[in-house]
Amino acid sequence: MTVPKEMPEKWARAQAPPSWSRKKPSWGTEEERRARANDREYNEKFQYASNCIKTSKYNILTFLPVNLFEQFQEVANTYFLFLLILQLIPQISSLSWFTTIVPLVLVLTITAVKDATDDYFRHKSDNQVNNRQSQVLINGILQQEQWMNVCVGDIIKLENNQFVAADLLLLSSSEPHGLCYIETAELDGETNMKVRQAIPVTSELGDISKLAKFDGEVICEPPNNKLDKFSGTLYWKENKFPLSNQNMLLRGCVLRNTEWCFGLVIFAGPDTKLMQNSGRTKFKRTSIDRLMNTLVLWGVQKPSLVGVVVYHIGGSSRPLVVIGHQSPILFQSLNSGGSFGNRCKNWPSALSTAPSPPLLSVLPTQALCPFLSGEHQEGRVGAFLCWLCAAGSTFRLSLPFPTQVSVPRCLLRSRLSPGGGPAAKARAGGAPPPLPDPSFTSCPLCSVEVIRLGHSYFINWDKKMFCMKKRTPAEARTTTLNEELGQVEYIFSDKTGTLTQNIMVFNKCSINGRSYGDVFDVLGHKAELGERPEPVDFSFNPLADKKFLFWDPSLLEAVKIGDPHTHEFFRLLSLCHTVMSEEKNEGELYYKAQSPDEGALVTAARNFGFVFRSRTPKTITVHEMGTAITYQLLAILDFNNIRKRMSVIVRNPEGKIRLYCKGADTILLDRLHHSTQELLNTTMDHLNEYAGEGLRTLVLAYKDLDEEYYEEWAERRLQASLAQDSREDRLASIYEEVENNMMLLGATAIEDKLQQGVPETIALLTLANIKIWVLTGDKQETAVNIGYSCKMLTDDMTEVFIVTGHTVLEVREELRKAREKMMDSSRSVGNGFTYQEKLSSSKLTSVLEAVAGEYALVINGHSLAHALEADMELEFLETACACKAVICCRVTPLQKAQVVELVKKYKKAVTLAIGDGANDVSMIKTAHIGVGISGQEGIQAVLASDYSFSQFKFLQRLLLVHGRWSYLRMCKFLCYFFYKNFAFTMVHFWFGFFCGFSAQTVYDQYFITLYNIVYTSLPVLAMGVFDQDVPEQRSMEYPKLYEPGQLNLLFNKREFFICIAQGIYTSVLMFFIPYGVFADATRDDGTQLADYQSFAVTVATSLVIVVSVQIGLDTGYWTAINHFFIWGSLAVYFAILFAMHSNGLFDMFPNQFRFVGNAQNTLAQPTVWLTIVLTTVVCIMPVVAFRFLRLNLKPDLSDTVRYTQLVRKKQKAQHRCMRRVGRTGSRRSGYAFSHQEGFGELIMSGKNMRLSSLALSSFTTRSSSSWIESLRRKKSDSASSPSGGADKPLKG
Repeated sequence: MTVPKEMPEKWARAQAPPSWSRKKPSWGTEEERRARANDREYNEKFQYASNCIKTSKYNILTFLPVNLFEQFQEVANTYFLFLLILQLIPQISSLSWFTTIVPLVLVLTITAVKDATDDYFRHKSDNQVNNRQSQVLINGILQQEQWMNVCVGDIIKLENNQFVAADLLLLSSSEPHGLCYIETAELDGETNMKVRQAIPVTSELGDISKLAKFDGEVICEPPNNKLDKFSGTLYWKENKFPLSNQNMLLRGCVLRNTEWCFGLVIFAGPDTKLMQNSGRTKFKRTSIDRLMNTLVLWGVQKPSLVGVVVYHIGGSSRPLVVIGHQSPILFQSLNSGGSFGNRCKNWPSALSTAPSPPLLSVLPTQALCPFLSGEHQEGRVGAFLCWLCAAGSTFRLSLPFPTQVSVPRCLLRSRLSPGGGPAAKARAGGAPPPLPDPSFTSCPLCSVEVIRLGHSYFINWDKKMFCMKKRTPAEARTTTLNEELGQVEYIFSDKTGTLTQNIMVFNKCSINGRSYGDVFDVLGHKAELGERPEPVDFSFNPLADKKFLFWDPSLLEAVKIGDPHTHEFFRLLSLCHTVMSEEKNEGELYYKAQSPDEGALVTAARNFGFVFRSRTPKTITVHEMGTAITYQLLAILDFNNIRKRMSVIVRNPEGKIRLYCKGADTILLDRLHHSTQELLNTTMDHLNEYAGEGLRTLVLAYKDLDEEYYEEWAERRLQASLAQDSREDRLASIYEEVENNMMLLGATAIEDKLQQGVPETIALLTLANIKIWVLTGDKQETAVNIGYSCKMLTDDMTEVFIVTGHTVLEVREELRKAREKMMDSSRSVGNGFTYQEKLSSSKLTSVLEAVAGEYALVINGHSLAHALEADMELEFLETACACKAVICCRVTPLQKAQVVELVKKYKKAVTLAIGDGANDVSMIKTAHIGVGISGQEGIQAVLASDYSFSQFKFLQRLLLVHGRWSYLRMCKFLCYFFYKNFAFTMVHFWFGFFCGFSAQTVYDQYFITLYNIVYTSLPVLAMGVFDQDVPEQRSMEYPKLYEPGQLNLLFNKREFFICIAQGIYTSVLMFFIPYGVFADATRDDGTQLADYQSFAVTVATSLVIVVSVQIGLDTGYWTAINHFFIWGSLAVYFAILFAMHSNGLFDMFPNQFRFVGNAQNTLAQPTVWLTIVLTTVVCIMPVVAFRFLRLNLKPDLSDTVRYTQLVRKKQKAQHRCMRRVGRTGSRRSGYAFSHQEGFGELIMSGKNMRLSSLALSSFTTRSSSSWIESLRRKKSDSASSPSGGADKPLKG
């Protein structure tokens, strides 16, 4: 994760910090920063930000209003609130208010507790950082102050291994010349040391008394997010001193190998570059959340529209309602078996004693005859008249009314349901339109949060994602994105510290035409790592680094026998560098290198007997094979990105002057003497071999200089260094002159060690149709080498396009040529179609569909700045998406975020960004899912991430196991939820046709309240938390199983309507089967079975049993918890049902539980149970038949995987059984293949064989993959190209 050292002006414009990232003083926009040392009063007038950071969202006062405001942005919660308000109006509601407020409060409370818990940990992290102690110089005395109290203009003392509290201007240090060493792991993920230096005028201010008198003023650029740039001026003692990034210590760095230093605070808190790079925290929501909002709106609007239409039709046309034997249960009270009728024997007296109410028209006697039969005619008349009052004038105009009777008020107050008399509440012109059922949204909001929380804990508890070396577990830092992990299509990864360990290892070398580093067996074949013998023994060297390993003993033998070329090779490595050496104890050397490459090379020389011991500004001391030799250091020709090489000129003890040079082969090979051509050819072969293995290579050369030439050259170099204009160009010309006609020594090959399992992880994710883009600040050569190491780039690729243009026209031309080459190769090859045919068969203008072969794109940062411009971004995206691998080099943190945003904008695909340093934070926050690599490389990326773990290889398990399972479980939960709630709700709709749409409910109001909260909540929670389609091993073995999530196949609008259709089908049977049975059914005593309460109990019981059986069919992975919840929920339903109809509750709450004995009487009838069984069978059997046919005719990939697993288990069991039979000597049968029919065909088809991922995917092409691929093509065909929308990348 290296930050570019040089940034073109184009980047500077792109890097301009967004307005939200700047601290704006109240007096206006900050255009420059002014900070005066030791003068808080002066600095306070600018109202700069304090050093306190805040990543939390709430405090005690704002939590409740802000959290409620956020929660009511959810459509479902807003609907809940609206429904509650309506239910508080008794004239329009048929249900009590608590049926809505209970689930609403439950949902809000659970979500609030989760949000409060998350924010508590953010507060805890903020307090830990803000309360760190720092030494601040106040009134000439060093005082301990908390970080939050540090102000701009304060002078701070830092000690070794302390974090830098703010962005500081380095004033002085304990090291000579004001040097100090820092580690920038939290900024860029690199653990190697970097050097910073104070300007000479302040480097002598090491005394506190001098620092207390320091009153210099710094005027510099305003706060920004450029980690590698700083420009300012120090005004002190009437002089001006320029300041650069080399004089700055940034917040997040750690002081290393420096006893102490002093710094002046320039930027504090949110103005620091670390916090400026954190970016804006975005509220991330999953695609399922967005779809749910749409579906909830549909679910709310459509029933309401239906109700309004029915209401107005009923109110305007006033249809004739025929009442007779066809609808007895809706107009009769409980018969002799019901308790309500028994408690209404006093109604005849009430008829004679009640005051006269308004006159009501009643039906003629012949119309009432069905209701006037039986023992308790007065009960039936009362119930019917209550219904008639609800119907109002609608039915008076439809039927003749020859007589008038007085109806007592007690009958008007009689209840047809426990929810009160909705019929009595209806208006004279008809009942209001029914409100959408509150259970439609009550269950998912609460259950989804619980399911997501469970999935998050599974990630946290996964021992296979625990790093034993670093003692670091995986952590789900959010609970809202788990199912999105199962839909990722693009991964954007940093390189250093993410794909690699940032540990360089000296692996191989070529010296004088001979390659060292490979180990061969007795047959002359290269030995693999596991087959190699013991590493080389360096015990002869007491100063050797015990951690250094090398496997080829022939190199050490060449050193020991005194081979001059080998000695000169390692002498160059021990002299040509800028490494600093520290020796705390005798023989214990610690190298401080700015580059890990240099550290690896100097360490290699150390182990082979050329030990770099110490240096001064003018000398270098090396122990060569035990002898201390001091070389005079005459000049250092330092490395930069243009020269790509480094040289030193030294004089040995004999007085001989020699130039040693190391650099990139593309640069150095052109500067060799012509006499080395033969050696050059051999070395080039070795370099190509090393590069093919993904190793980082350098070429080594030397040149002898005579004294006279050197003196003349040194004088010209001095003059060039003093030039006022074009100093760098003049020095480059002087260096170019001396670095010529050199003699080739050899080459080195360094391995940037990949993290364990990176190539395998990338290969597996690629098989899952996930595209991986590497976005790194490293050099192009380094990034390409790592691309080959981790197998993103291979020699089998058709071509690797490298875009390095410096202008808009150059970049556009290079991208155009890349597309033309891909199209040319696709005109003749492309699955049987030419490129033109493919374009004509779809609306795509992208070459993505038609590309034949594998391509890769490598683009530099300065080219990317042009490619991301508005008029070229689509061309870049189209070209990049046509390639198998994309590597962006030398990119800034903002460019990383821009690339991610570009893919999000046009591809409409789920993106994941993974990194380990502060320069990855903006990318992590921009992507749909951000993953931070935790461990030794800092915590900034982790703090900004949604998920974190310590190694890149855990990403495959996070996506292919946890992500896929989370998506599967959430989709199954939502499908089942909509099914069971439409089956529950639509029964009311059918009932409305028989009750005049009077808002009368079928179910008891307590059943309505408890249906989603108690009766059906736990089984679906168990399925949503624990369900699996295939075991985790199979998920990793068959990555093609991941593709349904990318295509969003398991829950979409189509699946939603299928669930609705199944729910409606179930509701129709649930209502009309009991209705038809009850029309003519009788009880054991011969009385009629039909009454409202018995019908309600029958329908409710059928519903609970049917949805319980359905959840059993949907459950793919049974646990004890599933069994307990499903059967336990059924038991709880019956327990509550009998309790609500018991004498005990009636005695305590006579106005709420009036129907004593109804459940017991109803469920004691065999007819009722036969009805329930018939309803269950008719509802479930079509589902079973459909799934059976689909499994046999068109299985998906998971079905195939499960089947192969089942067959293997049966084979193993069969073999065990056969062995057992042989041991017992059974003579019953000699036929051993007693298995089901079709097993032989299964073996011949190969379905039962253990298949690799690729083999299995190809096998299932005709069944499962074919429908996935056809849907993918259909999706791509219907989508526009990047110029008009988003085309999905296809994996052939």
